[in-house]
Amino acid sequence: MTASSVKTSAAGYPRIGYDREWKKALEQYWAKKISAQELEQELDKIELQRLANMHKAGLDYIPVNDYSWYDHVLDMTTMFGLIPSRYSYEGGEVSPDLMFALARGTQDAVACEMTKWFNTNYHYIVPEWEGRAPQLTANRPLQAYRKAKLQLGIEGKPVIIGPYTYVRSLKGVPAGERLQVLKQFISVYSDILRELEAEGVPCVQLDEPAFVLEMKPEDWQAVQSVYEQLRTAAPSLPLWVQTYFDAVSDYEAFVQLPVNTLGLDFVHGKARNEAALRKSGFPQDKTLALGVIDGRNIWRTDLLEAAVWLESVASIVPQQRWIVQPSCSLLHVPLTATRETELPEAIRHALAFADEKLEETVQLARHIAQPGEASRAVLDDSAARVLSWRNEPSRQRAEVVQALHELLAEEKAKGIKRTPYEERRVLHAKRWPELPLLPTTTIGSMPQTADIRRARLRYRKGEWDAKTYETFLEEEMTRWIRIQEDIGIDVLVHGEFERTDMVEYFGEKLDGFAFTKFGWVQSYGSRCVKPPVLYGDVAFKEPMTVKETAFAQSLTAQPVKGMLTGPVTILNWSFVRNDVPREQAAFQLAYALRQEIAALEQAGIEMIQVDEPAVKEGMPLKAEDASYYSEWAVLAFRLATCGAKPQTQIHTHMCYCDFSDMVDTIRKMDADVISLETARSGGDMIATLEKQHYELGIGLGVYDIHSPRVPSVEEMKQLIEQALAVLPVESFWINPDCGLKTRHEPETVAALRHMVEATKQVRQQRGVAEKQPLG
Repeated sequence: MTASSVKTSAAGYPRIGYDREWKKALEQYWAKKISAQELEQELDKIELQRLANMHKAGLDYIPVNDYSWYDHVLDMTTMFGLIPSRYSYEGGEVSPDLMFALARGTQDAVACEMTKWFNTNYHYIVPEWEGRAPQLTANRPLQAYRKAKLQLGIEGKPVIIGPYTYVRSLKGVPAGERLQVLKQFISVYSDILRELEAEGVPCVQLDEPAFVLEMKPEDWQAVQSVYEQLRTAAPSLPLWVQTYFDAVSDYEAFVQLPVNTLGLDFVHGKARNEAALRKSGFPQDKTLALGVIDGRNIWRTDLLEAAVWLESVASIVPQQRWIVQPSCSLLHVPLTATRETELPEAIRHALAFADEKLEETVQLARHIAQPGEASRAVLDDSAARVLSWRNEPSRQRAEVVQALHELLAEEKAKGIKRTPYEERRVLHAKRWPELPLLPTTTIGSMPQTADIRRARLRYRKGEWDAKTYETFLEEEMTRWIRIQEDIGIDVLVHGEFERTDMVEYFGEKLDGFAFTKFGWVQSYGSRCVKPPVLYGDVAFKEPMTVKETAFAQSLTAQPVKGMLTGPVTILNWSFVRNDVPREQAAFQLAYALRQEIAALEQAGIEMIQVDEPAVKEGMPLKAEDASYYSEWAVLAFRLATCGAKPQTQIHTHMCYCDFSDMVDTIRKMDADVISLETARSGGDMIATLEKQHYELGIGLGVYDIHSPRVPSVEEMKQLIEQALAVLPVESFWINPDCGLKTRHEPETVAALRHMVEATKQVRQQRGVAEKQPLG
């Protein structure tokens, strides 16, 4: 550790490696191209490199056990031996292959559900509760601590998901029994902490982000009891409870926990956490970990402003009891901005990725501890960079701001709405009389093979001219239109072979976006995304999807959907400017997409999908903030779509959101058809529909595309039948639960054939003609 009186830390650090070596190793292993031993060697190498990076940065508390071969929540599940019974687990330490099976499924066992980690774009594998008490199969935090110490001489800070947060993530706990289940985890957590105490670890971080969610007094009482017992189990072990993503729900209860260090987010939860800190003070026997560097976005911190704010906290908590750190794990940002040499200079100088955020953390702490001429120069330079970026002319487009202002005023006067759904539905039945009931379709993307990726790379490098690349895309679209026709799908898609990513593609065609070369972050499993950088006012330049969609439509008499990514998803899956309200950027995106919808209609495309899988993801964690977010998110979607003709059928798609608390929001979006995931969630959406009326069209996601397994016809048929028990057959479309971009062609074709066959059997059983019109 440094001699500074202000310590530094990080809650976590990216896993993927500077060139996504982590992803490549996993996928080579799954493809049986490397052995288990080779996989372990490669992943160990990445783990040690990241630890060395944090040590070199000068952190005092370096996290260990935040590294994972797949997902840190799944790691906890396997450590506790909570393996669903369908996997025939017989106890003992869980092998990597079994862990991967839980995440990806096997031909005989459905994968565990996957959902978003709070309101981020990171997905975790949802643990399932079957009533079996947890047992410690292996002390992973201890193993991680030993590895860092033995191989690098680093005294790491083991990071563990806290008991309340882990139990709150469990699926299958009966209503009203969660606190009883929580008690069953005291023993296993105590075992972990006792072993760490015996090892002499400097401290243990227990992540409790669920403390920012709504909690009842009895929840806090139970948490207090649990932590008292953990303290008793390991009385001399320094315990550190870390919260992030928002303000803690009950500050006074939180600071009473019998632990040594309490971590608060002073970026995303700043206003409420600061108000509570100033009102109630802070215990004299505890250390405060101050999350003052934004761990979720990529912009440089104004270190001078942060230092001034920290100085104002010194009267409440002396700086000797501070730990300065990013607001949350740096898992959510790319690794380093130093390699982004192709970006414009103004943007490049405004960026701070994980490594730069560690540097900012250390610089800030050093200045607070020992201010001097050199440290003041660092802070002054930081403030000057932030101010220069805020005033950067390339970010401002006055004509867009004015045009959007006028459009909003005009649409608000009309209520920002389309023709009523019942009238639109009649028009759609007339427009597509050939569609049967329970029409089948897909979400949009088709498998992107190595050949497709190579072709795109050749075009980007200039090895292929535009004509060669366009010919290649047309051949691929033609091939997949014919495959879809042969399978028997009713509404086709062009396949999106020209798109690297559903957000990046649109960002590249709009003004106001920039793109990194190495800015990858983990989304789920080995899936990494490279979010666009939304840095300024957004402007529509020219049609973005018309050429490909119109070409695909020219190949077939069946309808082909236009495929757009919705404004809120583009916003939530980008790194967004922080100088204007998020809703302002969403409305600008909606205005651009509105112009794209008009261009598609002009080309004769009147079935258009505007995907919004990330609406729930961006939902604030506090109920008092969520209502306003829902209001402007719905407004953004409707602003994009309400200019469409009544006969144009608007589809949308959401995945891995809790349908039960999104029904009203989805209804207000007023899409003609919304496609939802039901395969992994075991029909949770269907249970919701039993209780809540929903009058618009629903696309039923009958198989999980995030798993390589091919579900049987009978399995899909059962899901369809469950849905038809709660809503009329006229309401449903049948589709996979997400896009098929990441899947291989043979499994995709096989699964789609099963989907169509299952639909046909259900139609036959119900006496529905194959071409019976909708409506």
